[in-house]
Amino acid sequence: MIKNIILGIKEYTGAFALISKLKLWKYFIIPILISVVTAILIGVEVYVLSDNIGAYISKIWIWDWGKEGFIAISNFVGGVIVLVIGLILYKHIIMALSAPFMSPVSEKIEQHYYGDLKHLHRKTSITEQLLRGIAINLRNLFKELLFTIPILILKFIPIVNIFSTILLFIVQAYYAGFGNMDYTLERHLNYKESVNFVKRNKGYAIGNGIVFMLFLLIPIIGIIIVLPLSVTAASKKTVQLMHNKHEVVYEK
Repeated sequence: MIKNIILGIKEYTGAFALISKLKLWKYFIIPILISVVTAILIGVEVYVLSDNIGAYISKIWIWDWGKEGFIAISNFVGGVIVLVIGLILYKHIIMALSAPFMSPVSEKIEQHYYGDLKHLHRKTSITEQLLRGIAINLRNLFKELLFTIPILILKFIPIVNIFSTILLFIVQAYYAGFGNMDYTLERHLNYKESVNFVKRNKGYAIGNGIVFMLFLLIPIIGIIIVLPLSVTAASKKTVQLMHNKHEVVYEK
């Protein structure tokens, strides 16, 4: 697992050069706009709601002693909850809406390394690609929230909250990598096969997603470069895995 995570991270090496070499930047213009607008809207919501959530949580403490301390903790946890959910929503929104634009990027990367394989691809329209992206990301959104909510509750426990932060980051990274890999999987595998493929290769998904999440920590620049570099890195690794494991098959 650790080895595969590292390999997933290493795929970012040369991603920028590959984008330029294959002239892929034009495909990222609209996804970058989607990313920026979504980030702004969610950022505003995080700012507005964080104090409100904290105030709501603080009502749980009905005693006078220690109330100020609990209010401070509640405000912090409230901010974390809104931020985490905001990041989750941001991630899945941009991935779902960017699907029709990312599929050609993945296809050109595959052609660069393995030649023209269109006869092996599932034939899908732009609408089908968008619907597939929405379906995968709704599924991942539900799963991620299912894991995230219990982890957020652990943040009320001293010391344990340190490990919960790491676990939360890994969960977010996995589903980010999942979405990036699916732009390639969509051409070759159906919904269920794609889910099983990522489960078998979760280390690579986590590795790709770790860098994805770290990009989001970079103000402004992060939300601009996150999709181009993460999708390119994921596409390189996914096509390699599929060809090496002979999973490139035609599906009607």
